[in-house]
Amino acid sequence: MNEARRRAPRTPANLMPTLKALAERDNGLRDNGSSLPLWSQVKSALLTLIVTEKLAENARLPSEAELCDSFGVSRTVVREALNQLVSERVIYKLQGKGAFVAPKRDDQGFLGSNIGFSGELHHTNHSVSRAILRQELIGPDERVRRMLRLGPNEPVVALDRVLSVDGMPRILVYTFINLRLAPGFEQVPMHNRSLYDTLSRRYGITLKRAERWLEAATATPEQAELLEIPVGAPVIAIESVTYMQTDEAVEYYTAVYRTDQARLHFIVK
Repeated sequence: MNEARRRAPRTPANLMPTLKALAERDNGLRDNGSSLPLWSQVKSALLTLIVTEKLAENARLPSEAELCDSFGVSRTVVREALNQLVSERVIYKLQGKGAFVAPKRDDQGFLGSNIGFSGELHHTNHSVSRAILRQELIGPDERVRRMLRLGPNEPVVALDRVLSVDGMPRILVYTFINLRLAPGFEQVPMHNRSLYDTLSRRYGITLKRAERWLEAATATPEQAELLEIPVGAPVIAIESVTYMQTDEAVEYYTAVYRTDQARLHFIVK
């Protein structure tokens, strides 16, 4: 889990006067004549609180009890308002610690280019780390063989990794490298190296184009554990094959991308 969340951020200096003013402005949620559900009105008030007080990322919000007292509503109403804000990624909740303002999501465009996940973040203030789960020679299955255009007995290098940004897992990648184009790759230390940079520097491989497919999915128990997200959380499933300038397929991968930390950005020309 991200270190900023693990530390349980502090509650900002007194939010209660603003919260009280919001409640008084509406003359009590039950009597203000609004046709909106109570939870929707609490949600709107919390959004106003975040904007009015210019709350920073990871700032702590008032407790459920304080919200109940301020707006004169039940805990069920407050929890529904908070849950809606969680689903919209405005806030996040930590068990036993409360609700907090969510960090802004990054825009990542690596799927629309050949620079790769870590290459895109190279010139930013973000730190990218890699956990290697597997790096070995294997006999590919039919899908991998077809995508890499391999002969019946050609092996590939399987490279499974979790890539993290600023210490938080963001993408789980199962990569298969065409061994004929990158001999000995199974022995290349990849813990602190960009895959595409290594292919370029060590093997002189220049990537020309890629085909990629995206679909909505939910995290399996194994994926959830590796990405530190709940089982069944929404993720983006990615499938990709990358070609070098000779039009030979050098890399095929499948990946699972978290949707709560960044958005995928494309430029269509």
